[in-house]
Amino acid sequence: MDFETDNEILPFAKNIFTQPPYKNNQPSLLGGFCSDCNDYFFPEPGYCPECLGKIQNRPIGSKGTIYSFTVVRTPTLFGLPSPYGIGYIDLMETGLRVFGMFDPKEIGQLKIGAKVVLSVKSLGKDRHGSPRLRPCFTLEPDNLNRSI
Repeated sequence: MDFETDNEILPFAKNIFTQPPYKNNQPSLLGGFCSDCNDYFFPEPGYCPECLGKIQNRPIGSKGTIYSFTVVRTPTLFGLPSPYGIGYIDLMETGLRVFGMFDPKEIGQLKIGAKVVLSVKSLGKDRHGSPRLRPCFTLEPDNLNRSI
């Protein structure tokens, strides 16, 4: 798998995804888990919204299926590529439905029901103009249209 793993580029936010280098491990989204309710959350809340109990920070998944998506074609903040795709992904590992970004290079090939995998790439910048790592979902190879 092709992961951008430049350790010099900082993530856009803390505790959203596992940090590079990934070596043989795939990046994963990080979320919360309540052991009392046996529920996962993303992003990690300060406490369980069901029982108000303590939340544990945990990997919540890296593979899923596109539930819904749209392509944003307006100019963006923070140097995100334009156009870019966003949508809901049903994670296989935990069953959570999360909102995320798709690989901008694949927006013309997105379709509901397609299998995706999490990737971490240098996408966009912070308010000072420095590049930032962001999680985005890429299509699994079986879902990519091949040019002949």
